[in-house]
Amino acid sequence: MATAYTDIYDLFQITIKDWRLDALYISSPTDWATYLEQFLVLAVDEFIRCDQSLARNDVSDQFTETLTEKNQVMLGRLMVKFWLKKEVRDVRQMALHVQDRDFKTFAEANHMRAKEDALSRVTEEISQALVDYSYEHSIDWSAWLQGNFWTP
Repeated sequence: MATAYTDIYDLFQITIKDWRLDALYISSPTDWATYLEQFLVLAVDEFIRCDQSLARNDVSDQFTETLTEKNQVMLGRLMVKFWLKKEVRDVRQMALHVQDRDFKTFAEANHMRAKEDALSRVTEEISQALVDYSYEHSIDWSAWLQGNFWTP
């Protein structure tokens, strides 16, 4: 049985807290899934060293293979990264910087800086996780034990 997109969406959703996504799910689970699918597309595109095929069957909203738990978690984490990028690049948040009251400008600048810091941390964590995943799945360590340190 192939892995459904909603399995990845659930892993993504438990990692973040966004009242807008919760409200969208309550009002229309179909629209919620359509919205999250765009983050999944970006996540699949970035997960290039996956040891399984990430071919998607959009007719049935599932992958063609049953993904391992590790691969599902990695896709969920990558979705978080792209969701955070969207939050940081939100033009409405940037527009608040132009107001003429110092307190609001200062508070909004701090808010944006905190979002950028969170995105930076998540990006670093995911980059390291992708490198670790890559080493686990692409290097034949038995050759290293025999003194052959060349990797293709």
